[in-house]
Amino acid sequence: MSRVQPHYFGAGPALLPVEVLQQAAVDLLNYKDSGLGLGEISHRSALAVSVVDSAKANIKQLLAIPDTYEIFFLQGGGTGEFSAVVYNLLAAFALKTGTKGKADYLITGSWSQKAAEEAARFGVDVNVAVDARKASADGKSYGTIPDPSTWTLGTAEDTAYVYYCDNETVSGVEFPYIPSVPEGVELVADMSSNILSREFDVTKFGLVFAGAQKNIGMAGVTVCIIKKELLTRPSEGDLVALGIPLAPLVLDFPTIVKNNSLYNTLPIFNLHIVNLTTQLLIDNGGLKHQEAVSGAKAKKLYDALDAAPEGVYNCLVENAFRSRMNIVFTVPGEGKEKAFLEGAKERGLTGLQGHRSVGGIRISNYNAVGEKSIDLLVDWVNRFAASS
Repeated sequence: MSRVQPHYFGAGPALLPVEVLQQAAVDLLNYKDSGLGLGEISHRSALAVSVVDSAKANIKQLLAIPDTYEIFFLQGGGTGEFSAVVYNLLAAFALKTGTKGKADYLITGSWSQKAAEEAARFGVDVNVAVDARKASADGKSYGTIPDPSTWTLGTAEDTAYVYYCDNETVSGVEFPYIPSVPEGVELVADMSSNILSREFDVTKFGLVFAGAQKNIGMAGVTVCIIKKELLTRPSEGDLVALGIPLAPLVLDFPTIVKNNSLYNTLPIFNLHIVNLTTQLLIDNGGLKHQEAVSGAKAKKLYDALDAAPEGVYNCLVENAFRSRMNIVFTVPGEGKEKAFLEGAKERGLTGLQGHRSVGGIRISNYNAVGEKSIDLLVDWVNRFAASS
C-alpha cells in the first residue's frame, strides 16, 4: 500500500507523513496480529492501553516533561478546551485561595478571542490584558503582539491563570517567546497548531493543550500537559458555593487522569496516529531537528514573498511575529488572488485559501509538509511575481 505525498498546505485537518499513514492503514485492518483493527478493539483492552502509554511516553521524551506534570488525552478539540480550562483552572485556584478568581487573556487572534468569549459565557471575570487589534491601523485586524510592558496582568492574589494562543492560524501570528506572568499565576497555552514544531520549557506552564489535527495526528484527540498540583481541588459543594461551574466529567481533568485518559471511549485509532507521528519525530532527531527544518521552510517562503516587486504580495503580519506554521498574505488587484490559486492548483499545490473569515492566501507549513512541496511553492511565488 503506497501513496505519493501530495503538495497540500491545508490548515487542518492537515497533511500526515506517508510513513504514518501506511502503517496506520495496516493497523486499521489488523493490529499486532490480533485479528481486529484499531478501530474495533475495546478502549480498555491491553492493546489500547499500550497505545495510550506509548503516546504519553513519546510526548514526555520529545518535550523533556518532568514527573511533576501529567500527560493525558481527551476529546473536544481546542474548542472544548476553551471550556475545560475555565472549569479546571478556577477550581485549582479556589483550593489555593478560597476564592473564584479571575482570568487574564492575551488576545492576539481569533482563537484567543474565542477562548476569552467562552470564558465570559461561564461568568468568569475576564480581564483582556492585551488586545492586539488596538495596535492595528484599522483597530480591527490582527498582525502583531503588543509589547509586554503594555499588558495589564493581574496578580497571584486575584488571577487564576493567564491564557494565550501560541500560534494563531487565521491571522498568522506566532509568539517568538514564552510570555512572562506574575509569580504564582498559572500560564495556559493553546498550542494546537505549533506543538512539536520546536522545543519549549514545559515548566513555564500550568497547562498546555493542543488539538492533534495540525502537527501530530488526526482530529478527535486533544493532547493535554498539566502541572500535577493543579489536579487537586475543593469539594463540589465548595465550588458551587463560590460560583464556580462544575466540569462535565468528560472535561474534568482529575477524572480523565485517574482513568489514564480512558474514562470514556477515547478514539484509539486516532491516538495511534499521534503515537506513530511522535515516534517518527523521535526517529528523525527530535524537536531540535524539527525546529530547524520548520524554520528553514518558513524562511524560504517569507524570503520569496519579501523579494517580490512592491505591491505584488501584501504580508499582513509584523516581521517579528510572523508565524512559522501559517504564512498569510494577500495578492492585491482585481482577480489576482484567484489567478494565484488557479496557477498553484495547476501545479498540484492545493489547500492555499485563507480562512473564510479573512480571505487571502494561507500557506500552512506543518511538520509533514515536505521541503520539495515548499520548493515548488516558492518557485510558483517567484514565477507569479515575475509575471505580475
